[in-house]
Amino acid sequence: MGIGYKTSWLAVRDATPEEVADALGLRHRRTVDWTEGTGAAYRQGVFVARPVPDWTIAHGRIHLPAGIDATDPRFPTWLRTLGTQLGDVQYFATDRIGEYHAWAKVESGELTRAYCYIGMHGDVPLHIGEPTDVERELGVGQRWLEDGWQDWQEPQWDEWNAAMPREADVMRIAQNWSICPLDIPDDTVDAPGIHGLPSGVEPRPERE
Repeated sequence: MGIGYKTSWLAVRDATPEEVADALGLRHRRTVDWTEGTGAAYRQGVFVARPVPDWTIAHGRIHLPAGIDATDPRFPTWLRTLGTQLGDVQYFATDRIGEYHAWAKVESGELTRAYCYIGMHGDVPLHIGEPTDVERELGVGQRWLEDGWQDWQEPQWDEWNAAMPREADVMRIAQNWSICPLDIPDDTVDAPGIHGLPSGVEPRPERE
C-alpha cells in the first residue's frame, strides 16, 4: 500500500526501527513487510521501517502520537522527548478533509521548527521557530492569526487563505528536509519493519 496522504509520519535520521519502536513504546509488536505494515498503520497503531538509507520512518494515521496531535499543547514536549532519545526527528501530518497540515523537527535536542494549520477552523494553533527555506519558497508557514483579524474583510481573508498550506506543500517540505513517502517505490523496500501499538491502545478484535 505504501504511505500517501491523509496520515502522519516521523522521519528519524540514523536510528534503527527497533530504536524508534522502543522510543515510541510500541507493544504487541509483529514483524511485517512494507505493504502490510503501512496498510495496517492506516487503520491502527504505528509501523516503523527503514525504506531508504539514513532514514527510518514511523507511520501512523491515528496513533502517532496516541491521543494527541500537533494542535495539542503536549505535542512539543512529546516531540522533544523523542529527539532526546533518538536525535534528529521530523514530524509530518496531512489530512485534506479537515485541512490539517503540520510539520516539525527536532535538531540536536532542540525543537527548531513546528507549524500546524487547521483549515476547518481557519487557525494556526502551532508555530515555533522561523520558516525554513523551503517554506519560504512555497509561501507557507509564515502567517498566523494576529490581533485585529476579527475585522478582516474579504481581500484580507483571500490573502490569508492563499498563504495557507495544502497537502502537496507538506510533501514538498518532507522531500526537502529528509524523505517524502511518495518518493519511495513500494516494490523497492525489501527489509521488513515493526508494527505495534502505543501504550493505552489495545488490538482490535478480528472480524469474523
